Amino acid sequence: MNKIILYVLVIVFSNTVGAISGMGGGVIIKPVLDALSHDPLVAINFYSSFAVFVMSIVSTIKNTKQNIDFNWGEVLYLSMGSLFGGKLGDWLFMLLQGVLNNDQRLNLIQIIVVVVSLVLALLFAKKSGWQFSKRMTTILFILSGVFLGTLSTFLGIGGGPINVALLIFLFNFDAKNAAIYSIASIFFSQFMKLSSLVPVLHKLPIDLHLLPFIMISAIVGGYLGSTISAKVSNKFVLGLYKVVVIFVIGLNVYNGLVILNII
Repeated sequence: MNKIILYVLVIVFSNTVGAISGMGGGVIIKPVLDALSHDPLVAINFYSSFAVFVMSIVSTIKNTKQNIDFNWGEVLYLSMGSLFGGKLGDWLFMLLQGVLNNDQRLNLIQIIVVVVSLVLALLFAKKSGWQFSKRMTTILFILSGVFLGTLSTFLGIGGGPINVALLIFLFNFDAKNAAIYSIASIFFSQFMKLSSLVPVLHKLPIDLHLLPFIMISAIVGGYLGSTISAKVSNKFVLGLYKVVVIFVIGLNVYNGLVILNII
């Protein structure tokens, strides 16, 4: 029961914040569960991806009903890239897991990549002022999707903070628009990852009794987050984004030091 309560609280909070800021929740879920849960890394990655996937569905539906302005063509190009990237990132995770055959080493690699990515995301979460032709913009949306999808599924975090920073910097989006595009791309990358795991689900160290609780928690978080997001300003969203990124960097550094037996 304590395990269920831990997962419910972590996922509701993470997905609420993730839906508001476009982070997707996984960037909080994974390091928190790394620190507090005793589950294997592959299980934590799966639970995180599942929670983020459910949240992205709820949040995208809610945003559509609220008639928030975004370009479906651009979302489609970003999502196409995310589908391919999701498959690539999952393949990379499974490859490294087989090569290293050590959860702690793989987790340490993920932590290092997350910290470096988040520091860069924090530095570049501002508009560049760059302008591209329509054709180049389309190509960049697809390539961005591939890159973000690969990173998000490999890290098991949904990729949100990196998504938001890249969309703001590359396409000069406001924070709220970047969050909406980010959530949409997260849906496709996590869909690809989860669909590839379905055939081997029975072989993974996953507690299937947890999934209904994770799903309900993810739905609640996605609904709360998208409702709040519609009522707050771009400044609030960007401020929340930066606060959470700094918090997650600190949490990942702590987890890394624990793995290295420094603390």
